[in-house]
Amino acid sequence: MRRSLMVAVMAVLAAPGLAFAQAAAGGDARAWVGPYAVLVAGFAMAFAAGLCGLGQGRAVAAAVDAMARQPGAAARIQTAMIIGLALIESLAIYVLVVAMILLFVQPIK
Repeated sequence: MRRSLMVAVMAVLAAPGLAFAQAAAGGDARAWVGPYAVLVAGFAMAFAAGLCGLGQGRAVAAAVDAMARQPGAAARIQTAMIIGLALIESLAIYVLVVAMILLFVQPIK
């Protein structure tokens, strides 16, 4: 677990170096932004949807377990669960907004 986390951190820290790399002589570095923007937008939405789905499943499972243990507090648990689910879903909506910006501000050429 620790090794995979370190590899992920190193990959995230190494990626900005590629963005600042110098273009080849006579080449236009901006020509690659469009295709990569499409890939990044697609992968970002896939990861956001998948991880938000996992998070919502765990939140609902924990809430149902808590309601089963204390039926008298079910209303308060349900309210907290719905607020938590809304916040989890807002993360996916933020990723959707960023994906739309990537796709439509820098059009594919």
